[in-house]
Amino acid sequence: MAQENAAFSPGPEEPPRRRGRQRYVEKDGRCNVQQGNVRETYRYLTDLFTTLVDLQWRLSLLFFVLAYALTWLFFGAIWWLIAYGRGDLEHLEDTAWTPCVNNLNGFVAAFLFSIETETTIGYGHRVITDQCPEGIVLLLLQAILGSMVNAFMVGCMFVKISQPNKRAATLVFSSHAVVSLRDGRLCLMFRVGDLRSSHIVEASIRAKLIRSRQTLEGEFIPLHQTDLSVGFDTGDDRLFLVSPLVISHEIDAASPFWEASRRAMERDDFEIVVILEGMVEATGMTCQARSSYLVDEVLWGHRFTSVLTLEDGFYEVDYASFHQTFEVPTPSCSARELAEAAARLDAHLYWSIPSRLDEKVEEEGAAEGAGGEAEADKEQNGCLPPPESESKV
Repeated sequence: MAQENAAFSPGPEEPPRRRGRQRYVEKDGRCNVQQGNVRETYRYLTDLFTTLVDLQWRLSLLFFVLAYALTWLFFGAIWWLIAYGRGDLEHLEDTAWTPCVNNLNGFVAAFLFSIETETTIGYGHRVITDQCPEGIVLLLLQAILGSMVNAFMVGCMFVKISQPNKRAATLVFSSHAVVSLRDGRLCLMFRVGDLRSSHIVEASIRAKLIRSRQTLEGEFIPLHQTDLSVGFDTGDDRLFLVSPLVISHEIDAASPFWEASRRAMERDDFEIVVILEGMVEATGMTCQARSSYLVDEVLWGHRFTSVLTLEDGFYEVDYASFHQTFEVPTPSCSARELAEAAARLDAHLYWSIPSRLDEKVEEEGAAEGAGGEAEADKEQNGCLPPPESESKV
């Protein structure tokens, strides 16, 4: 029994961990990747709308102001050139002269007339006459171009304001991931939650393991991505995210952590990226929230504290305990070793039932001596099968 307790002991509270690894994805979802030496920058202009939407707010506002100011100045200069070319500026006091634009006596007046034309606020003191065909053509061009500028710039600002990544700020992930037993199997778990009362529709979760690897041919692949199953085959990856949920990755034979013990995982160098996607209930736009866990942020032998309590007629979520964990007895061996130990125990129980009636003490001693070496090997990883006395009938 002492050996069994040692096998399930949580171990030291602060195991030595590797620090200082560069994150691929920050905790808030930002990706630490910068595009360098991009020579074909003209490609950004082929999709100008997306380029403007992706700009920072100060640059977007600057471009918004410049787009209107430059068009007003451009057409104001053309109105002034028409007036100058027709000689309207030389006949300001001539009442018999019919100018292209009444009361246009300089560049400032032409600029103000351009603003009145493009913004359609209505003519007042300055108005175009029917004796200026070039002015009529220019008026049509400015009205059409002004409508296009309005549609483009207002559309950019609307899309930028309503971007769903702002909604992702209210989707939270636990600060740590944990490894513990669930139904007798080792599982890697993390928790997700939604702070808003409006829900994420068709929410789904994904997880990827990011670490470098080397192929059999010697090729080094940095930041190699491997999918971690979080229930895609069973549909458990589709979430009804009304209250915080614990997402579980079962460490089975298909898992990259199948042969990783506690000590091996602490010495490993990897990053787990989790991605939560869904549609915003208010707008129907797709929203994506991301986070990541380094080796230092994976707690072996821990479980999440419950945050859901039943009150009078409703369930209450306590987000003060959202990131809290507590230690639980967990074997420190790998999932493969745990499965092998469980299989040996099941086989031993099955074959020993009909023979226990006439089992001799000498045979027990011989069996214990033969298995001592194998048990000593497993003791190093903290994964021992239950004592012989517990398998007796």
